[in-house]
Amino acid sequence: MGVTLTIDQHIARVVIDRPEALNAMNESVLVQMKQAVDSIQNNENVRVAIFMGGGVKSFVAGADINYMSSMTPLEGEKWGKFGQSVFMAISELRCPTIAVIQGYALGGGTELAISCDLRIASEKACFAQPEVKLGIIPGFGGTQRLTRLIGPGYAKQMIFTGDQFSALQALAMGLVNEVVSHDKLIERVDALAQSIISGSPNGIRLAKEAIEHGLQGSLNKGLQLEAALFGLCFASPEQREGMTAFVEKRKPKF
Repeated sequence: MGVTLTIDQHIARVVIDRPEALNAMNESVLVQMKQAVDSIQNNENVRVAIFMGGGVKSFVAGADINYMSSMTPLEGEKWGKFGQSVFMAISELRCPTIAVIQGYALGGGTELAISCDLRIASEKACFAQPEVKLGIIPGFGGTQRLTRLIGPGYAKQMIFTGDQFSALQALAMGLVNEVVSHDKLIERVDALAQSIISGSPNGIRLAKEAIEHGLQGSLNKGLQLEAALFGLCFASPEQREGMTAFVEKRKPKF
């Protein structure tokens, strides 16, 4: 088992499935994940990408410790850069991404989740960056993305303690967007995906670009980018369809 990709009705689903290791990531999993992400990026029909773990216990229980235990410093740096490159590819997907967290999201599992645009968690989910308990630090983007997402205070608490946080604690910190009952998790994610699909693909893509690039610079630079992309929307047939449908009091057909 490893990583599977299915695409149906504009929705891509990437499932990390290593039941014997609670879906922990080794080199093979990361290679397969990158291949899946590249396939999604090259498929214009995909409007939403969903990332989830196989089974019911775990989203992703981090990177495989057995795999990492004998690494040299240079091998460790190479491994960290490889994981970062895969997660960067996820964050740079044109379409919105949703992490579906049904159980453990530990270490690299939390780092994978925060590489996605949205995170929907089961009430049974738990989160942690436990690397300091292993004598290391987060290496797949945790020190950077987590700080940007939930602020330095909460990020330092998670990273310095290595403690586990419940789904409701994660919601309070802003780590996840929603917490739902375990048996309604997939239903809620599917509804969210359908809501996204109903919007303009071009508009959503440009909105994501404005948000992501805007975060990397000043407010003034971000506003300039927003204005430029706003203007670009008016070159798209989706703008004409959306506004015409509004005037005609019907649903747009994107």
